[in-house]
Amino acid sequence: MTLFAKIITGEIPCHRVYDDAHVLAFLDINPLSRAHTLVIPKERCASLRDLSDDAGAAIGRVLPRIVRAAMAASGGTGCNVLCNDGADAGQEVMHVHFHVIPRVGDHGLRRTWRPGRLDPEDVAEILDVMHQSMARIG
Repeated sequence: MTLFAKIITGEIPCHRVYDDAHVLAFLDINPLSRAHTLVIPKERCASLRDLSDDAGAAIGRVLPRIVRAAMAASGGTGCNVLCNDGADAGQEVMHVHFHVIPRVGDHGLRRTWRPGRLDPEDVAEILDVMHQSMARIG
C-alpha cells in the first residue's frame, strides 16, 4: 500500500484542500512553495497509462479549481502543474498524482528545459502509432 493509499484511507493524516468521491487534494508536506498541493485520484493506480477515463475526468474537473485556490492562497504569479509518470520520469510515490506548484518570488519549480527538434521524417510514423493507440483505447 502506498503512502497516498494510506492518506486516502485516513491511516495517515493530511491537510485536505479538496475531497470528493473520486479525488483528494492536500498540501504537500515538503512544499516547493506556499500552497504546493498534491492532487490524487482515489482510484489506486501507479501510472496515467492505467488510470481509468472516469478517474482522469474527475481530476480534470477539479484541477483548475485547485490551481485557482493555490494561487489565491500563495499570491503566486504563475503555477506549474506537474505529473511525473513512472520511475524514469522521477515518480517517487507509485500512485498517480499531480503537483500544483505556485510560483512565489524565488520559490517554485525550477527545471531545465532542453528542447530538441521534431524530425519531419519521423512525424508520420509518430502520428500513425499514436492514432492507432487512441483508436484501440476508444
